[in-house]
Amino acid sequence: MSTAGPLGEYLRARRELIGPGDVGLPAHGRRRVPGLRREEAALLAGISADYYLRLEQGRDRHPSAQVLDALARALLLDAEATAHLHRLGGPVPVRRPTRRAERVPTGVRQLVGSWTETPAFVHGRYLDVLFANPLATALAPVFSAGVNLLRAVFLDPSVSALYPALTAVAANAVAGLRAQVGPETDDPRLTDLVDELTAGSERFRRLWARHDVSARAGGGSRVFRHPQVGELELRYEKFIVSGTTQSLVVYHAEPGSPSARTLARLAPTTGPG
Repeated sequence: MSTAGPLGEYLRARRELIGPGDVGLPAHGRRRVPGLRREEAALLAGISADYYLRLEQGRDRHPSAQVLDALARALLLDAEATAHLHRLGGPVPVRRPTRRAERVPTGVRQLVGSWTETPAFVHGRYLDVLFANPLATALAPVFSAGVNLLRAVFLDPSVSALYPALTAVAANAVAGLRAQVGPETDDPRLTDLVDELTAGSERFRRLWARHDVSARAGGGSRVFRHPQVGELELRYEKFIVSGTTQSLVVYHAEPGSPSARTLARLAPTTGPG
């Protein structure tokens, strides 16, 4: 990690994604680098250019909540990105002891395993699949215990056939990892994973440099192109597993829809879990 620290890196990345026209400023002259100038970001946030420079360079890493809110408004951050900014600018997190292998709580394993008509899996802090029921694995082999979702999306060529909208899936995965780890970007396991993906995928390098974050809980829709049963359009819901850094992901189809009938065709092939 650079000497700028997580907050400085985040401010620079988000500043470079905004043009003067996005915030109502005139674009004077030719710009050597994309995005707002530091002086413009400072002006919009109502702070001095020198103070803003100190923040980006990591010479001041803990501005007040009011300054962080002003920076969020200046950089057009949404609610999730603003919350992430506050985490980065907050007190230094207590260094955690060496992390043990993540274990899915017994009750969650039993619950997910009992769902024979609903694909579901649990992933950990680094997007490793920790547990999946048989229908989830039948829907997508990447939803198998032991698979790292980031490696699958960016380094496994076969995954592109599974997701017609791979670009959105990839962006969401990277933003999800950012949300999972928060300000702890010097975590050795994270560093190793990011180095591996950076070396192997230009797409990952671009997305990681954006510093996007997505909510750890929520929902959306996803289209799968299954090699045996064809295309399915499913909704997904993501829940935080209480007391852990794990997330439970559940897929479901609109009742009575073609995708619901298609999903049902996968269920008998899964066998007991």
